[in-house]
Amino acid sequence: MNTENTGDHPEKLERENSNLNWLLNNWNIRVCESLTFPNNRIRDKILNKIRKFIGEESSRYLDPQLSKQSHINLRTIAQLIENNQRILSLDSDIKLLIAQSIIQNMEYEAILDIQKTELKVFSQWGEDGIIQWLIHKIPIENPVFIEFGVENYLEANTRFLLLNNYWKGLVIDSSDENIHQITSSELYWKYDLQTASHFITRENINEIFVEAGITGDIGLLSIDVDGNDYWIWEAITVISPRIVICEYNSVFGGLPAITIPYDPNFQRTKAHYSNLYYGASIQALCVLARKKGYIFVGSNKAGNNAFFVRSDVSSGFQSLSPEEGYVLSQFRESRDKEGNLSYLSGRQRLEIISDLPVVNVMDNSIHSLSEFMDHD
Repeated sequence: MNTENTGDHPEKLERENSNLNWLLNNWNIRVCESLTFPNNRIRDKILNKIRKFIGEESSRYLDPQLSKQSHINLRTIAQLIENNQRILSLDSDIKLLIAQSIIQNMEYEAILDIQKTELKVFSQWGEDGIIQWLIHKIPIENPVFIEFGVENYLEANTRFLLLNNYWKGLVIDSSDENIHQITSSELYWKYDLQTASHFITRENINEIFVEAGITGDIGLLSIDVDGNDYWIWEAITVISPRIVICEYNSVFGGLPAITIPYDPNFQRTKAHYSNLYYGASIQALCVLARKKGYIFVGSNKAGNNAFFVRSDVSSGFQSLSPEEGYVLSQFRESRDKEGNLSYLSGRQRLEIISDLPVVNVMDNSIHSLSEFMDHD
């Protein structure tokens, strides 16, 4: 790259060179060009963006005869994890294209550990890659998803399913403003996506699904309401998803099967100033999953989402115990009484909410959280 008379700051040039070198040395534009894409016009638009980013002076590197080192080795988990970080810096279309090239080269049948499939495209953590692994191994007869607690849907577990796999779906959020942002975006007319604005309770959840015309066997359900997650999943009867993703409260650790008491008006930010009192333990979700006919196949590395597969389509998966699949979260999202981040970690998070009530789902008895802390 010619840097003479550009007037650019040295740090900026260094960043640009770093990005350029990564693109030239770690992925192959020929792979992207060979991908099948439903709309060739969109594919060409993306490729033009990539070529422009690389620059005309570097066009010689696109010749595969001159750049054998540019062929990405997508079969190593180490490189997959590294690529996750690179994907974050690219815009949505380019992220989608590069993720497709990674996924097409993944040897899913050889991977047994759920965490080795993680890939972040539009999900908060590595859920996008896990979902691709799951749908590769599970026969999906009705490619429909439901996700609630999506906010404005820019970051969600099912967005990549919508854009990459062309599934249909329903997304639900309690904020009218968030739903308006979704319905006002081009995503809403380009794909078969339904939206609904509701504060979800166990009393209204089945009615919401029926009103949307979604019942029976579907591909995936993602539950993340930061509160009554256990009670809402327990109440769902009108759908039978083959995959269920449900957030658990890692702060409850290896405690018995407990959840917050049901309150239809529960709001995490108001329940306790720390923002740590919500949801259910992973053991509680596993107990519920067994009752509903699911096996537990693992958690993400972040330690906040548990993945379940319906038993009748679970061949090829190892059923894990809660202890085997539990992951202690490392993120520090606690708040002080003024609403500022307090960065509590480890047992400190548990102690600050120890006097609050929880329900033992084995017998529906109510206890203070402190009664279970010795089990952690």
